[in-house]
Amino acid sequence: MANIENYETVCELLSDAIAQGEFITATLSQMRRKDPEGYAKVTLKPVELRNKLHVQFTYHYSNKVTHENIEGEQAAAHTVKLLKQSFRQALVRTVSTEYQILISKKDKLAVLRKQQKAKAGHADLAHNRKKRYILEEGKPVPFLVELGIMNQEGKVLAKKYDKFKQINRFLEMIQDVAAHLPQDRTVTIVDFGCGKSYLTFALYHLLAIEQKRSLQVIGLDLKADVIRDCSQLAERLGYDRLRFLIGDIAEYDELEQVDMVVTLHACDIATDAALEKAVRWNAGVIMSVPCCQHELYRQVSNPQLEPLLSHGILKERFAALATDAVRAKLLDVMGYKTQLLEFIDLEHTPKNIMIRAVKSASADRESRSAAYAEYAAFRDTLHIAPYLERVCQDLLPIPT
Repeated sequence: MANIENYETVCELLSDAIAQGEFITATLSQMRRKDPEGYAKVTLKPVELRNKLHVQFTYHYSNKVTHENIEGEQAAAHTVKLLKQSFRQALVRTVSTEYQILISKKDKLAVLRKQQKAKAGHADLAHNRKKRYILEEGKPVPFLVELGIMNQEGKVLAKKYDKFKQINRFLEMIQDVAAHLPQDRTVTIVDFGCGKSYLTFALYHLLAIEQKRSLQVIGLDLKADVIRDCSQLAERLGYDRLRFLIGDIAEYDELEQVDMVVTLHACDIATDAALEKAVRWNAGVIMSVPCCQHELYRQVSNPQLEPLLSHGILKERFAALATDAVRAKLLDVMGYKTQLLEFIDLEHTPKNIMIRAVKSASADRESRSAAYAEYAAFRDTLHIAPYLERVCQDLLPIPT
């Protein structure tokens, strides 16, 4: 049976199949415009790389093949992009269904669905590629039970499933950089603006309980009732190296050395205050999800960008992206290797970019100076004076 669809529903279909571990293979064929130098078809299959689900795209040319591995979350969107640009047909096989996607010359889509009969190996394939979370569903985790995300049997409550996925995504990001934390002494972590501390408890559980690292974690927030509730929960769980304190990011000076700084949704330049603290502590790992980037919105100007900046909503989004670009580049300048990652889906919150930075052993004066020159050109183009640069002036390799 054929149904008229659109690219969004095709993307959702693929995304769900990949995320649920049911995707087996796909073939994109029938080029819209033949290119003698280009590929004639693309095949897809799931692969596991570094304990993460990816989709391997194989591009078939006349005399060679090339491969590209894309993380599961982005693979569906890339497939749809290829369909829009290059192909008129796709055959997608999942454990339960075979989909034939047909695209007309007028760009109308039809999807034919055929139920699959169970075949040997398919169940095992689905099991092997099922999304494996660090915190597994069906296995009770005490802090998740206490926070109302799981029941006593380990079942994730339906209305809390997005939070469960967010926590696991955060832990994947932590696990990726855990090697940059000290192995031979107690690790000190500070979570600025910890709030209800879902992720603070998750971080402690991963590193202290599961990985059995020597650890002390401090959660800092301005709300007394939040700190009281989190402290009581930590006590009930027996998390004796997890403390919660009332305090302001800029004024906190209890520690002389911190190995990892986490700051999630600290508003406007509070994020920069946390980043400054992290850099001055020489923290090996920084993880920051900024929020409410107002500072550069008031500053940014450039006559050539007036078509963009004259619209408030576009200016706001541009200023937010520029703010994160400034922060990432300044961290590079100060000796870090920085990544900007998607933290959680846009449908959950528009503040979904995480700045993840690790201290770089190869960041010499020359490379840092080159990064500063690139940063300065960007800053001057937008006529901005970022707070983070001002407070970290003494740490920057500014040419004399």
